[in-house]
Amino acid sequence: MGHFTPLNNNEQFKKDDDGLNVRARIENIYAYRGFDSIDAADLRGRMRWWGLYTQRRPGIDGGKTAVLEPEELDDKYFMLRVRIDGGRLTLAQLRAIATVSTDYARGTADVTDRQNIQLHWIRIEDVPAIWKILEGVGLSTTEACGDVPRVILGSPVAGVAKDEILDATPAIEEISERYIGSPEFSNLPRKFKTAISGLQDVVHEANDISFVGVVHPEHGPGFDLWVGGGLSTNPQFAKRLGAFVPMDEVAEVWAGVVGIFRDYGYRRLRTRARLKFLMADWGPQRFREVLETEYLKRQLLDGPAPAFVPPAERDHVGVHEQQDGDFYVGFAPRVGRVDGPTLARIADLAEAAGSGRVRTTTDQKMLILDVAADQVEPLVEALAALDLQVRPSVFRRHTMACTGIEFCKLAIVETKALASDVIDELEKRLPDFDTPVTVNVNGCPNSCARIQTADIGLKGQLVRDEGGRQVEGFQVHLGGHFGSDLDDEGSFGRKVRGLKVTAAALPDYIERVLRNYQKSRHEGESFAQWTVRASETELA
Repeated sequence: MGHFTPLNNNEQFKKDDDGLNVRARIENIYAYRGFDSIDAADLRGRMRWWGLYTQRRPGIDGGKTAVLEPEELDDKYFMLRVRIDGGRLTLAQLRAIATVSTDYARGTADVTDRQNIQLHWIRIEDVPAIWKILEGVGLSTTEACGDVPRVILGSPVAGVAKDEILDATPAIEEISERYIGSPEFSNLPRKFKTAISGLQDVVHEANDISFVGVVHPEHGPGFDLWVGGGLSTNPQFAKRLGAFVPMDEVAEVWAGVVGIFRDYGYRRLRTRARLKFLMADWGPQRFREVLETEYLKRQLLDGPAPAFVPPAERDHVGVHEQQDGDFYVGFAPRVGRVDGPTLARIADLAEAAGSGRVRTTTDQKMLILDVAADQVEPLVEALAALDLQVRPSVFRRHTMACTGIEFCKLAIVETKALASDVIDELEKRLPDFDTPVTVNVNGCPNSCARIQTADIGLKGQLVRDEGGRQVEGFQVHLGGHFGSDLDDEGSFGRKVRGLKVTAAALPDYIERVLRNYQKSRHEGESFAQWTVRASETELA
């Protein structure tokens, strides 16, 4: 508030025209006149409001990422992000994405750690046809990117998990229907990330706002309110406001928090425009006071803190019994990378197993719900034939990677193929390693793959090899994790002084540090706990 004069290019183009309005120009002008007709402010700004980013021009190495002008980095193709609130997909929706991937995106498809599916090589001329296919089955790319409320994370096992406190689906649906695509929140200081779950499987600590399932001693099941989380270059865990929110009040409270961000969030500098910076300055007490007095016009109920669950249980990989006696089957693509034909085949397998519902997770995984007991093993075998492992190694299960330099204009190094190769190498070298250790690979400092909260977090940068040559490599973060119990609220990874590793040496490094862990760990000691007391020699 008080900053009504545009102070940077992003604020200027948002003031000039609402990003939601660019759809009409895409459908009526750009799709006919082609890429070269697109206004620059639309191309690198407003088109994000409809899930479109220009992708990286092939052949530009990481050393040029920060020095070239945007028009030099831009390819004439787009990444298109399909918004999947709650990670919920019908088979018709999954088949629609598969069709778009196969017909318009050269077969590409990546499951992200925010439950979306991203496609590449999209031509502007094809976007209206793609929207028609997606919207025909109830999917959308509305506000999948941009300074807006992004996809709403939700438990992929909402309504079927035996241990969930409550099914948050009604709250997700209400927010989506009332507010997504509304001009009320289409001009925020920066992106706004939401998570709502009756379980703790949606990384609530790292979102701008999260509603975490709890049971109030007087009012029964509801949600504990968390605000101000985010990673990137200035990581901060969300703060509890100590407020209990019943299911029917979630949308109203959500809108109040987004309103605070819209009105009070910092806009002068993009680097300080996330809600976590406002929370750091205000603190939870003042934030709750402003929320109650200025936006809700009433007091919120005080409520209990949630009891934590082990982080290893958040991804839902494997075979698990549902409330109704059927099973859900969670499987692990390689670092989230699939393709159009594979997505179509997954839909076919789900249908053959008697299921009509598929889910995506916040760990780049997928689930098939509602599988009868006698269909489980045939489904597991059929998925394995597609290299979709239901009982994966710890390395396949716990390795994630962002898009990387292959398509992303911010990236410095390659990630997806490297991470896949690392999985193969570690499975060969450490075949009996059975302790969950997360390996998160990021192509730049922005932490799209949550490097600060990984056991082994790898931040892409250019490093020097033994011969002094500048090559792709990583700064290493060790021991990061989300909260695992009431006595452990989580921590960000430890950076060992001067510890950097080249991409070529990455399998050797991970093998070495994991063997050191095996040699010197105490009984029952996690990797994250071990890194706190391990010497720099053991970690190097």
